[in-house]
Amino acid sequence: MNKQPLRPITAADRADFERDGVVCLRGMFDFEWLERMRRAVDHAMDAEHPLARRREVTKALGGKTGRSHINTFVWAWNDDFRDWVLNSPCAEIAARIMGVDEVRFFYDQVFVKEPNTAERTDWHHDLPFWPMRGNDIVSVWVALTDVDSTNSQLEYIAGSHKWGKFYAAAIPDKDPRFKSELEPCPDFSTRRDDPTLRFLRWDMQAGDCLVHHPLTVHGSDGNFSLQRRRVAISTRYMGPDARWDPRPAVMAITGDPQLEPGAYPADDRVFPVAWRSSAARA
Repeated sequence: MNKQPLRPITAADRADFERDGVVCLRGMFDFEWLERMRRAVDHAMDAEHPLARRREVTKALGGKTGRSHINTFVWAWNDDFRDWVLNSPCAEIAARIMGVDEVRFFYDQVFVKEPNTAERTDWHHDLPFWPMRGNDIVSVWVALTDVDSTNSQLEYIAGSHKWGKFYAAAIPDKDPRFKSELEPCPDFSTRRDDPTLRFLRWDMQAGDCLVHHPLTVHGSDGNFSLQRRRVAISTRYMGPDARWDPRPAVMAITGDPQLEPGAYPADDRVFPVAWRSSAARA
């Protein structure tokens, strides 16, 4: 299994990320990683473990077909996921895109939409849901299956990370504990003719990944395919300007980090260093 990305991350990749708030990187993970993590996802979906944090979106919303499943902080109890977040190419990809010499792991999240799953992922950006602030935070969203417009392809609004907006967190299963007074994120799918907006989406093969900024607005439709799953792992990493910000109505962190508000999250137990450049190691 490859520890480094299978191809270099270029200046053009970084420029795309800086401009759009998201970049698609092709073929970064080898077959062994993909096979291993597909098996690990299948195990995690129905595992009974005290630290498991499953959200069954289809069931919560009363859906009749398919299954929209989310699982968070799987690394805390599953060795395959722990190896993935610390030893796969994800961490170096995050560091190279952000242009930093060291990244700490933040958290992992599994997203599965089985065939014939109607539940969409509402337009949102991620940072309002997190007890963290900072520009140097990214999500590395790795496709473990092929993805296109029929099976819940992600879609982004280019440049939305620069809007200065902080929308209310969008909770897929509508959990009332995350109710917020912040402005809700608009449904941008109704504004496709707006000339001020540029929509981005990619057909992806297993092993491709998307890297996005935590304020880049994105969403996805349901999985309209009757045969093909959509399976992905999104792994989040932090650079040097990340700061602990335990606001109301944000997610709890498995491991309960003991940090002062405004502190850099240097808790090696909860947020371990996942990658350092050779210069930083020296």
